[in-house]
Amino acid sequence: MSQYPKHLKVAVYADGANKNDMLKRYREGFVKGFTTNPSLVAKAGITDYETFARDILKEIKDLSISFEVFSDELDEMEKQARKIATWGSNVAVKIPITNTKKISTLKLIRTLADLKIKLNVTAIFTQEQLNGLRETLKPADDVIVSIFAGRIGDTGVDPIPLMSKAVKDYASLKGAKILWASTRETLNIYQADQCGCQIITATDAQIANLQLFGKSLEEYSLDTVKTFYKDATQAGFKL
Repeated sequence: MSQYPKHLKVAVYADGANKNDMLKRYREGFVKGFTTNPSLVAKAGITDYETFARDILKEIKDLSISFEVFSDELDEMEKQARKIATWGSNVAVKIPITNTKKISTLKLIRTLADLKIKLNVTAIFTQEQLNGLRETLKPADDVIVSIFAGRIGDTGVDPIPLMSKAVKDYASLKGAKILWASTRETLNIYQADQCGCQIITATDAQIANLQLFGKSLEEYSLDTVKTFYKDATQAGFKL
């Protein structure tokens, strides 16, 4: 097996809902947790959310796995969160920072945290959202703070200042962990590490690319040219 970089302090969580990929990464031993969301589960063709989750949890019992509520009503969110939390001691319940009506979920987050439910507060984009969440949390709360750095970058805004500030702002909340979410490329893993983020989510392909760390760029250039030549030859292209 190729080697992953050993200097990284950031914990890499595999992001997805493909059971085979999840179990492969789990057995490999490099990733430190897993995250899912309703969009990824639906994309994987899964129609029974709970059955999928419980099936995975039969195999992965010792690493954090995040499963998200999907109601848009706060009362129903709470019911779903309470149910999801019973699926396993390693389950973190994902709660969006707001619902589709722009109603804040901070009161719900406080309620669930008081019940000692592990949380993953998701879809965070702004400093104002981070400030509100920080004021809501207590040092003992077990909460992953998922900032969508990749989607922030999609708008042309550099997410690194926000990520770095979040790490500093939340340092006194010992149970809180800053997560770099919506990762766009493997380079982001190194950037998250430099920012001091505790966690970053990555796709299966991005995790695989970590094994390229330290590869000679000259050698990589040659490999790329060989690939282009092989594909052109096999395709039978002629001019």
